[in-house]
Amino acid sequence: MKRTILITGGAGFIGSSLAERLANDPENFIVIADNLLTGSHLNVPRTKHHNIKFIKADVNHFNDISSIFHAFKFDYVFHYAAAVGVKRTLANPVMVLNDLKGIDNILNLSKNTGVRRVFYTSSSEVYGEPVEYPQNEHTTPLNSRLPYAIVKNAGEAYLRSFKREYDLDFTIFRLFNTYGPKQSTDFVVSRFIHSALKDKDITIYGDGLQTRTFCYIEDHLDATMNAFYNNELINDVGNIGTDQEITILDLASTIIRLTKSRSKIIHLPSLKEGDMTRRRPDVTIMKGLLGREFTMLDEGINKILQNSNYIMA
Repeated sequence: MKRTILITGGAGFIGSSLAERLANDPENFIVIADNLLTGSHLNVPRTKHHNIKFIKADVNHFNDISSIFHAFKFDYVFHYAAAVGVKRTLANPVMVLNDLKGIDNILNLSKNTGVRRVFYTSSSEVYGEPVEYPQNEHTTPLNSRLPYAIVKNAGEAYLRSFKREYDLDFTIFRLFNTYGPKQSTDFVVSRFIHSALKDKDITIYGDGLQTRTFCYIEDHLDATMNAFYNNELINDVGNIGTDQEITILDLASTIIRLTKSRSKIIHLPSLKEGDMTRRRPDVTIMKGLLGREFTMLDEGINKILQNSNYIMA
């Protein structure tokens, strides 16, 4: 049976990677909607099945996105469109809050047009400065303060409310630092790699002892595909990440080692907000979705460096 799938934000790093994976199945027809604010038309995959259509549109504008819903009968929606990047979201809080309009638009159009399930990318940021390690989807309180995190938290509430009132099924993915070849330098791994490849200084906020976990894009996609095809995580939430916790200082050192760079590590003043001291998800659900071992950080970085499409910005 043919499936028609909408991916909002599908010209971004994760959205375009998802589109490419879904397009490998000739039973899927994928429509990508993206306003190209942070995504790129160059990211839109070219596939052998010619089953991807790109439409420039802003999901926060109802007329833009409603015309797409009325032109296609979507079976599934992956709502990945969002203002992203720490600096961008801190500098443009009102723009971030506007994403609530997009969530409302997507869910109202989905429930009115027969969409079977909406997949939503939330974020580890909803946990705020966490009070529990590892951060479990159902026991760690959501403690978000920043507009980006608040919008993601509200998005989750929208999905649960639409299920309760309209029986619209959903799946929530809380992302913990996905990285890979197409990622922009708005994010730490790609920013460090680009600096290291040019032997430029790598800058770190504060002492660099804040910790994160990093999930290679193929692990992310494998988990997503299993949730999609095997009907997992219906009306539930799952962390998408690994349990390989590392300090930002060690991340920089690792990238310098793997790139054989002459870069020096430079410490900048700590960010006033938005740089949590520690991040590590409970990966019980993730392991079940993935069904294999995680890609180790060294391996993932080497895959980026070996990727023929990797372009230095």
